[in-house]
Amino acid sequence: MPDNYARTDLDTPTTSRHRRFFSFDGDAIGVGAERIARFLGTGKYLLWQTVFVIVWVALNIGGMWWNWDPYPFILLNLAFSTQAAYSAPLILLAQNRQDDRDRVSLNEDRRRAAETKADTEFLARELAGLRIAVGENVTRDYLRHELDDLTDLLRRIEDKLEDQRHDSDSPKDPGEPSAQGDPADR
Repeated sequence: MPDNYARTDLDTPTTSRHRRFFSFDGDAIGVGAERIARFLGTGKYLLWQTVFVIVWVALNIGGMWWNWDPYPFILLNLAFSTQAAYSAPLILLAQNRQDDRDRVSLNEDRRRAAETKADTEFLARELAGLRIAVGENVTRDYLRHELDDLTDLLRRIEDKLEDQRHDSDSPKDPGEPSAQGDPADR
């Protein structure tokens, strides 16, 4: 059996040479539905529809030879019924797509809120830890106060030592008892 196709030809997907006029992609249909729904909800649409109905009725009542839809206007009612039959699903499709976008946005907001809450709780714990650590550490003011107290204590000790040195260097009065005491008192 002759091999008409190379192995790479079978492995490679073919691309369509014809450009499709209609795309049945759900996203593309949804975008179109949103455009139509936005237009149906405008005053511009209501104005054009009113003009269309007035022209339709005027041509069918006033013109003898243009009388294609007599008085009960059944063809006009059929046109409105067809429009309503397509408008309602298109509006619902657009609304469902908006609900999906809102749901995604809400989930993103919830995720960000949870992330922000977790970050805030983490920062609160870190701040509490820092307060505890600072409470256990010596602060600058506390250290200065303690050093001032020690300096004052050292001055008093030096003053007493100076007074004792001054007292031991000065000549003694014979009437004063000596610091070591009299040998007779012993």
